[in-house]
Amino acid sequence: MFRLDSAPRANWQRKAEEFGFKFHTMYGQPYWDESAYYQFSLKQIEQDLEDPTAELQQMCLAAVDKVANSEYWLEKFQIPSLFWQQISESWQRQDPSLYSRFDLVYSGRGPAKLLENNADTPTSLYESAFWQWLWLEDKVNTAQISRNADQFNSLQEKLIARLHHIQQHYGFNQLHFSCCQDSDEDRGTVQYLQDCARAAGLNESFVFIEDIGLADTGAFTDLDDTAIEAMFKLYPWEFMQRETFGEHIANADVAWLEPIWKSILSNKALLPLLWQMFPKHPNLLPAYFDAGNTDQGKWVKKPLFSREGANISVVENGNTTVSVDGPYGDEGFIYQAWHALPRYGNNHTLIGSWLVGNEPAGISVREDISPITQDLSRYLPHIIL
Repeated sequence: MFRLDSAPRANWQRKAEEFGFKFHTMYGQPYWDESAYYQFSLKQIEQDLEDPTAELQQMCLAAVDKVANSEYWLEKFQIPSLFWQQISESWQRQDPSLYSRFDLVYSGRGPAKLLENNADTPTSLYESAFWQWLWLEDKVNTAQISRNADQFNSLQEKLIARLHHIQQHYGFNQLHFSCCQDSDEDRGTVQYLQDCARAAGLNESFVFIEDIGLADTGAFTDLDDTAIEAMFKLYPWEFMQRETFGEHIANADVAWLEPIWKSILSNKALLPLLWQMFPKHPNLLPAYFDAGNTDQGKWVKKPLFSREGANISVVENGNTTVSVDGPYGDEGFIYQAWHALPRYGNNHTLIGSWLVGNEPAGISVREDISPITQDLSRYLPHIIL
C-alpha cells in the first residue's frame, strides 16, 4: 500500500462541474484531492479487504437477527419501542437493502479492523462509484498511469442491478428519492442514485425531506400530492423514529430504502455486540458498553448515534486527550479500543469498504491531518497494480 504523488488533471474542476460533482470543494477546503493516489496489490484487495468485508457483513447480519428478536437488545440499542415490531417484521420479511460502507483501519499489512458500519446513510458514493473511475481512465489514457492498472470498483453496475432487483421484489411503480435541503453533498449522492435508478429502468422522482406531507389516508406524499409507495431516503432512521411523522411510518405502506432493520446496523451499539458474539475476531476491535473496562489503555468513546466524527473522543488511562464537538450523545456511548490509522506524512488514512446488498463492491480512501475522520476529510483515488 503506497501513497504516490500525482499531477492533478488540467481543468479537472471544470470537468467536475460539468459532471455534477459540485461538492469537490467545501467551505473553501479541498474535498476531492488528486495530488496523490493510493496503490494496492491485488492480494491486498482480495485477501485483506474484499474477503473480510464479506465475512464482516455476515457477522453483522447475525447481530441483526439477535437484536431484532430481543426486547433487551432493542432497548440496549436505544431504539424507541414503537418501532420494535416494525423492525422485527422487516427483518423477518428480509426487506432488501441497497448499499452500505464499512470504515476500516488498514495499513497494507495485517488484518483490517472494523471501526464502524455506515449502513443507513453513507455518502461519498458518487465519488467512489463514478468519479474516481473517471480519474483512472483519464490518467491511463494520458499515459500517466500504467494500462495494467485497475481499481476495486464495481459499485455502479452493482447499484443498477440491485435497484432493478429491489423494484422487482416490491413491484412498485415509482421510486421517490429524498434528502435534506442545504447539503450539496447529500443532494449529489441522491442525484447519482437517481441516475442509477433511471439506468435500471425505474420511474423516479425527488422530494426534499422537509416537503414530505401526510395525507388523510395515512400515506406520505410529495409536493404534487402523489402518494409515496417506495422511497430512498438519505436521512437517518434514528431521526425518523424521534420525529412527529414517526408514529405514522407503520401505516404509510412505504417500501423504504434503507429498510428499517438497518437502524440496528447503523447504531454504534453494534460494535460491542459484535465483540461479544465474535470475541477476538481478527477484523474486530475490543468494544464495550461499560466505561469500567476502559480505565487503562487508549480507547475511543463513540455516541450510539453519531455521524461524520461528531462527538467522538479519545480517552487514555481515563483522561480525554482528543474530542470533537457535535449534537450527539444523549442516548449514551460505547468504548472501542484505539487502533491508530496509518500515517503517510501528516495524513491519517481511512479505508471505506463498500457493499451493494451483501456483496463487496469497492473501496474509497479518505485522509485527514486529524486522527478522527470527519465530513471534510479529503478523498483520494486508488488503483490496483
